Parts: sequence; structure tokens; C-alpha cells
Amino acid sequence: MEPKISEKAWEPVLEEKILKKWQDTGINDFVIQDSNYTIDTPPPYPSGRPWHIGAASHYAQIDMIARTARMSGKNVYFPIGIDRNGLPVELYTEKKHNIRMRETERGEFLELCKNALDDLEDEMIQIMKSLGISGDFKNYYRTDSEEYRKFTQSTFIELWKKGIIYLATRPNNYDWVSGTTIADAEIVYDEIPTKLVYMKFFIKDTSDKIIIASTRPELLCACKTVIVHPEDSRYSELIGKKLIVPLTNSEVEIKPHHSAKMEFGSGAVMVCSYGDQNDVALFRELQLEEVVAIGLDGRMTKDAGDYEGLKPKQARQKIIEDLENAEFVEKIEDISHRTPLSERSKTPIEIIPMEEYYLKQKDSVEKMKHAGTQIKFYPEMHKQILMNWLDSISIDWPISRRRYYGTEIPIWYCKNCSEAFVPEPGKYYRPWKDECPANKCEKCGKTEFIGEERTFDTWMDSSVSPLFITKFNVDNEFFKKTYPTGIRPQAKDIVRTWLYYTLLRCEELTGKKPWAEAWIMGYGLDEKGMKMSKSKGNALDPLPIIQKSGADTFRFWSASEINHGYDFRCSEQKIESTKKFLSKLWNVSRFLSSFPVINSANLTNTDKWILSELDKLILQCREGYSQYNFFIPAIALREFTWNIFAAHYIEMVKARAYGIGFRDEERDAAIYTLHKVLSTILKLLAPITPFITEHLWQTLYSEDSIHKEKIPETENVEDFSQFTQNIIEFNSKVWNDKKDKNLSLKDSIEIGVPENLQQFKKDLVTMHNLKSD
Repeated sequence: MEPKISEKAWEPVLEEKILKKWQDTGINDFVIQDSNYTIDTPPPYPSGRPWHIGAASHYAQIDMIARTARMSGKNVYFPIGIDRNGLPVELYTEKKHNIRMRETERGEFLELCKNALDDLEDEMIQIMKSLGISGDFKNYYRTDSEEYRKFTQSTFIELWKKGIIYLATRPNNYDWVSGTTIADAEIVYDEIPTKLVYMKFFIKDTSDKIIIASTRPELLCACKTVIVHPEDSRYSELIGKKLIVPLTNSEVEIKPHHSAKMEFGSGAVMVCSYGDQNDVALFRELQLEEVVAIGLDGRMTKDAGDYEGLKPKQARQKIIEDLENAEFVEKIEDISHRTPLSERSKTPIEIIPMEEYYLKQKDSVEKMKHAGTQIKFYPEMHKQILMNWLDSISIDWPISRRRYYGTEIPIWYCKNCSEAFVPEPGKYYRPWKDECPANKCEKCGKTEFIGEERTFDTWMDSSVSPLFITKFNVDNEFFKKTYPTGIRPQAKDIVRTWLYYTLLRCEELTGKKPWAEAWIMGYGLDEKGMKMSKSKGNALDPLPIIQKSGADTFRFWSASEINHGYDFRCSEQKIESTKKFLSKLWNVSRFLSSFPVINSANLTNTDKWILSELDKLILQCREGYSQYNFFIPAIALREFTWNIFAAHYIEMVKARAYGIGFRDEERDAAIYTLHKVLSTILKLLAPITPFITEHLWQTLYSEDSIHKEKIPETENVEDFSQFTQNIIEFNSKVWNDKKDKNLSLKDSIEIGVPENLQQFKKDLVTMHNLKSD
């Protein structure tokens, strides 16, 4: 019989035909039912080219979640979105058009931002589609659309009316490069070389002095007290006395406080506005009068005296020189200092008093911890990222930003009395340019209003993604059937931002957790384990790799390389080598395509052996799929297909399948089993490599899509798997003996079949051409 599969190898060009067929038939189109499985898909950010290969791998695995769910009988709602708000698009626009945001008319700048990412977005969508991602591309959303921004504003209005959002002036983390406030969750830390300066503070009206060590001598002008630990005997006699601050000559009092660390520096600490968050807490607790030493332009203010206009690093160097010249320096140490940086600009942040909008979160920490315990994390270890973050929360969330390209805060203020007017939800508001919807102020009756110019933190948009996709307050029936969502897949680096803020906002708005499960992925690194970046020259572009090797090759590499939740290395060579497994699967299928499909047979013990091994494979794969850990089924399928099914069973029954020296009944049993095993392998592999499995399935078994099949279940056949190792060892011994005697595999050899393998004797003798007794 001629093989049904004529092509000698699997070629990626076949994927394009299959993809078009899926698109034409709408096989993955979502039709809402009473019970639905919703994926809160992360909307990727098209911030540069190439799209990170780790992200492409991440989305390939999210698709594996969707395909597994469908083959488990779930009605899958798999929305696709693109995140386009915030600082990255502004920076990209400035670079692309060689302009500066603050020097460009706002409307003009926004129009440039709106179109800046279109080419990057198109490429990202192309990659996602070429990977076979089965999401809803027909209705994909953008976070900068009027519809999405209107939705974000409506949730803000609801929380404002509940009293959960308020306006206040407080010390805030400030990124002077971006020109905006940032939340604690947007701060990263790095060990940066700096100088620890030991300075002489003289006790007033004496020649006595104490030594104070600081990495921020440029904040001497903002020093308002010096603290020592109450149990530090070195300073017990000095508490309450006045010190003269070097260079500024201002007087400050020595105060006891438990936060002073006796082992750091001299044990005496100057408290300035603001060196760090501990300074913020001390100023509040001790009711100190703050000095704004650094301005919004990132330069020293007039309070810095002679250092006005210098950047903090410049001022630090100049002040150290002046301290040395005035003999106020005891010593200077070069140290590595854990420094807070803006996650976006990688610039050291400053803490500056600013008026911002805040969303209450401190009082919700315990509630969020409880909600976190109700969510199943995959892997479980990444739940601790959330719990550690919750333990660190000490202030409410500043949600306003002094940027342009974001969702506008929908508030107007009375020009006369400053009373706030918050409109009704249902429209997209732009207070910086739109007239106030109110005719007059409810408080004073005046008719002039000033629109708010600030925008939201982008996490205010992203954190309502599960509510937006389920049509909260838009379509109640749809919402009831799709929320809470089934799963949130995302990377581990945004657990403390996207995951936490979503949990907080959705609980505040709905009283329910947003998802039942959270699937957390690690980082994609280069082949040496280093972070990828264009500047390092080690970034891999996934598109040409997918075009060259095929989507299934890329997807199987992703599944077989990544042990879920852990960081993984990306190598084009490794991706290409993965194609060998698909070639093996193709060759096996091509061989089997010569035989007709048989629906039933009387099995031999050899057949029962491979089917019992198949049952074990099914259990392994189902366990991996249930944990969304695709590493488990990928490795198990590769091992079984290559090293058990192809290497041993097919070789054992090849002659029987051709009917050489066997009865028709025995031949049919071999053919039945061969197809039973291959068809099961294809179904188990379908969520990981959807293209090749679809092609082989439709060529060999059915005109219908394999993706409408169910994940196989065990059939509890008689267990012969205890013979597997004996079979492998015997076959290997025969092959090695033939090799040692310079015999071909077809040559006859005199070797007896062991006693424990007698029940497989007929197949083994034929397989090896044995001269046995």
C-alpha cells in the first residue's frame, strides 16, 4: 500500500496553509455558553524591535493553556489585547520624531504617540498569529482606545465615589528623567558604587564633635535632626544637645530613635528630607519641617545655597570637596550601596513632596493576603512574591502621573473654590481640553472650571483587564458567565504590579477575586544565562527563527526547554535542534501511513506491553497539563516516541505489520496498535505542536480537526510495563553484539531470548533474525 504521506519531511510552509484553514473556518471563534473558561491574557507592550523571544515563548505557552482547556472540554474565551499606554510609547515617539514631549503641543504629541507603535504592533500580531496562537484576533483590544480608557475612567469614578481614592500632598518617589511620580512597585534596586562620607558635626558651643556617616552629603541643607539608638551608650549623654550641621551652620537636635543602627557608620544618623523612606517616616513621626532640596527638574533648589542648579551627583562631589577643604571629613570609604532606581529610566529616584491622587491600599493588605491564599499559583513558589510584596506595603498607591500619553484623570476643579467635579461614567473624558460637563459649581455656584492635566499610572489601565474583557458594567449577562476568569498567565517580574494591582482593584469593584489560578513564568535569558538586550547585542528576534524553523519547532523548544516557573536560556541552535523530534514524528507517521486503520484486534503481549507504556505516558501528560507545566508532557512524549515506540516497538512488530511469517490476526493486531499509539501521541502533543499534529491527524485519521478531540484517558490495559527495561536491555545487547561482529542489523545472529522475555519471543526473533533454540 502506498503511504498516504508522500512528503519526505515536515516543512514549515505547511503551517501557513493550516493557519489559513483555521482562520477561514473560525475553528477557535468564541461563542458564549453558560459555563466558560476565560483567560486573562496579558496585553503585550510593543515597545521596541525585536519582540523579546522570551515573551514570544511565553505567549506560545499561554496558547498551550488554551488548547489544553479546549481539549479538556472547556469553552475557552481567549481575548487578545495590546498595551499601548504610558512612558515607553512617549520615549519611543520622542526618539522616532526627534522631539521632546514637554516642548511639543500636547494634542500634536498625542497624535504622534497614537500612530508610533503601529508598525511594532503589526509585527507583534504577525508573530503571535504565525505561532498558531488561537486567541480572538478579530476583536483584539488596545489599552489606548477610547473604549478602554472610558472603561478605566468609569472604574476610577466608582472608586472615587466610594471614598477609596483621594488627593493629598506627600513625599513621593520621583523619576526626574520621566518627570513623574512612580509607585514603590515601579522601583528596582541595584548595587551602585558610591562614597560613604564620615562628617564632623560639632556640638554647639563646644569643641566636641560626633561623626556621622552618609552616602547623601548633598542633603545636608535638608538635615533637620540627628538620631541615635536609645541603647547606644556612646551617645546617652548627648541626647537633647544641639549639633551644628557642617557647611550650612544650621542647628539640629540629637534625638533617640530605635531605627538608628548602631553598627552602621558611627551609629548616628542625619535625618533629611528626603534621603529614603525611613526619612519620610521619621519626618512624619517627629513632625519635622521639610526642606525641598531637589526640584522637579532633578536639580538642587535654592535651599541648597551655593549648590543650586547642580544635579545631586554633581552637588555630592562638590560638597565632598568643600567638606574636605573645611576639614569636616573624618574619612571616606568606597562602598557598594543598594540604590533605588526607576524601573523605566534606570535613574536613581528622589523623594519629593508632591500633590497626587492616591488609591487606598494599606487597609486592604490583610484582605489581599487572604485573597492570595484562595488563588492557586503555578508554580506554588511564586505566590511568595505576592506575599512578600504585601508585607512591604507602607503607603497608599499614588495613581497619578505627570505625563501625556495615558488615560486622563476625569476631574475638573472650580476655578473659584477648587471644589472637585467628577462626572458620571459612560463617556471618555479629556479634562485638559474638554469643557467641564457641569454648568456650575455645586459649592459656590461659579461657572469656570479648570481641567485636571494629569494621567493615570498605566497599571490603573492594566489592572482592570479581567473586568474589561468580561464586560463589567457593560453587559451583565456576559459578565456573569465569564467572571471570575479562569486563569491569569504572566511573567514573574510583574507579580507585585500587574497581578497585585488587579487583585486589589477587582476585589474593590466586584468583591470577588479576578481569577481562580495564576500561571507565572520565568525570564528568557541568552544562551550564557545573561539578560537579553539590544545594547548587549544578544537579543534574538523570534520572527526569522519561526519563519526558518517553523512555529511547531519553536513551540516544542519552548515546552521542552522551560521547566515552568524558572528562568530559561534561549539559543537559536537549540531551537533548530528541536526540529529533529518533529522529523522523527513525521518519519514514524509516514511509515504508518502505509497501513490501513483497523478499529479492533486481538492483541499479543507485545501489543499489550506498548499500550501499558502508553497508559503511563497518558498519566504523565495529563499530570503535566493539569499543572500547566508543558515541560512534563513535552519531555515524556519525546522520550516515549523516540526511545520506546520508534526504537523498540515499531522494530519489534515491523515484520508482523507486513504479515511476514505471521497470521492475519497477528498482523492486524500490530497495525491496530501502531495506529492506536500514534493517534494517541498526536492528541497528547496537539496543544504543544498544533500544526504538525493537525496535518498528520487529518491525513491519517479524520477530516475533522484534532483540536476538537479530547485529551486521551488511560484505558487500564493489562500492565506489561515491568518488562520495558528487560526489552530495552535485550535489544541493545543484540544490536551491540552485531556491531562487534561487523554484522548488519538484518544479518542473522545466534542469541537466545531470555526466559523473562519468552512471551515476546516471536516478535524478537523476527526483529533481530535470531537463530534461537
